Amino acid sequence: MTAQAPLISGSSVVKLARGVKLREDPVRGHVVLLAPERAMALDEIAVRIVRALDGERTLARIAADFAAEFEAPVAEIANDIEAFVRELSIRRMLEFVE
Repeated sequence: MTAQAPLISGSSVVKLARGVKLREDPVRGHVVLLAPERAMALDEIAVRIVRALDGERTLARIAADFAAEFEAPVAEIANDIEAFVRELSIRRMLEFVE
C-alpha cells in the first residue's frame, strides 16, 4: 500500500516535520535529510529547496524567487518544486502550515 500525498499547490506553505534535520555528511561529502529511521541524500538543488521551505513562504513565492535568481521559467521551477515537495510529503518529512 502506498502513502497518499496531500494536495500540493503553489499556495501550499510547508516546513520540515518535527525531528527532520538537514545535515552535512562529511564522510560522503554531501548533504542528507535525516528523519527518524530514514535518510535521504540531496543534491545541490534539493538542498536549496529544503532550505527555502521555511513555513512562511508559499511554494509559488519560492518558485518566483528561484526563477528570478536563476533566470528560468517560473512554471518549470514551480513544477519541479511541487514534485519534490510531494515526494518529501509522501516520506512524511514535511508539515503543511497552510
